[in-house]
Amino acid sequence: MNRGIVVVIAGLAVNLCLGVLYAWSVWKKFLKSDATHPAGSSMAEPNVGWEYLSDTEATWGYAICGLTFALTMIPGGRLQDRCGPRPGALAAGMFLTAGCLVAGFLQSVAGLFLGFGLLCGIGMGLGYSASTPAAVQWFSQKRRGLIVGIVVGGYGAAAMYIAPLASRLIGWYGISGSFSILGVLFGSVIIVAALFLRRPDEATAASLKKSGTMVKLNMDWTTAEMLRTRQFWLLLFLFFAGAQAGLLVIADAAPILSRTAGGGFLSKNDWLLPAYGGFMNALGRVMTGFYSDRIGRRNAFALNGLVAVVGLVWLPTIIESNDVMLLFAVVGVTFWQYGGCLSLLPAMTADYYGAKHMGMNYGLVFLGWGAAFLGPQAAAMVRDGLQRSDLPFYLSAVLLGGGIVVSRFLARPSKNKA
Repeated sequence: MNRGIVVVIAGLAVNLCLGVLYAWSVWKKFLKSDATHPAGSSMAEPNVGWEYLSDTEATWGYAICGLTFALTMIPGGRLQDRCGPRPGALAAGMFLTAGCLVAGFLQSVAGLFLGFGLLCGIGMGLGYSASTPAAVQWFSQKRRGLIVGIVVGGYGAAAMYIAPLASRLIGWYGISGSFSILGVLFGSVIIVAALFLRRPDEATAASLKKSGTMVKLNMDWTTAEMLRTRQFWLLLFLFFAGAQAGLLVIADAAPILSRTAGGGFLSKNDWLLPAYGGFMNALGRVMTGFYSDRIGRRNAFALNGLVAVVGLVWLPTIIESNDVMLLFAVVGVTFWQYGGCLSLLPAMTADYYGAKHMGMNYGLVFLGWGAAFLGPQAAAMVRDGLQRSDLPFYLSAVLLGGGIVVSRFLARPSKNKA
């Protein structure tokens, strides 16, 4: 089998485990207080030792994880550029296992912050910065969008199986048991997959270039050079605007379905929406990567974004009308747009600045994704403080619209003008 394909499969396996973040709404459903179980009250079996949390508290673990993830992409990218993808991926498996075990053992807000938020976030940053750049370096620019889409598609697809699995494990073994079991499982898979990650050495790269499998860009930009271009700052905002819309929905996917369904089978099985969202997230990454290779990255971003803006504005009405079919349709569009963003931005970073320093360069661009986690946290505060559940969707649509406008001003930088 072609070595590049092996690296893609290994990277896909790593991301299928790191994507536990996208199933957070399943845990949030069990952690979040309601009229019957006020914040601070104790839980019953199988969750003895845990207390119910406010919306804001139940979202902080998710937000801290995302912010830590993004910040760790910078040293993770530097590690990948200097030592290759394997060390970072191995460390990712150990951090993810440790984080889940700490979150389950401490049974508290502090445990969620430290375990899931900080330790798992570090593991995700190290693993993600190892898998995507490693795969990109094995393929030419004309196939880059599709390859990136496949690798990062694993991260989005993870919710398809983690959401129902986590829901079942919580029912059988409680919140603590679910964290522990999944942490050990994911850590083991990541460590094995890490053994198959590698970047092409100079001899292999020369052979690939000669055969036409890989084409080296004329210019590879160092991180210092990239930071002096306006395109970097525009990409940073583009990532923020595109990601915050999807993260807003991901954070509350299960509660949104429960509220819209108003009881019955779908309310009891509200993991179905995050699982379905995972499918659309993954499909959006692969398909957006595919057609961005043909219509251009900027056009693909604008196309996805325009449809998602309409969906975000419409979503509060759909939730209040209890229209479950429309809910799945609109949430699917939002997840598709979000997944496409995670496919487009690494491809655009490599297109604009080359693949040689991709780890560090993309790590800095990825800060836009980390900043987008402030959106769901701000939304939780608005819901707790103003009792307005519709306002966050409207504000999110405005931000995404701003990203679409910014995308029209992007063009490949020139070193002669930098």
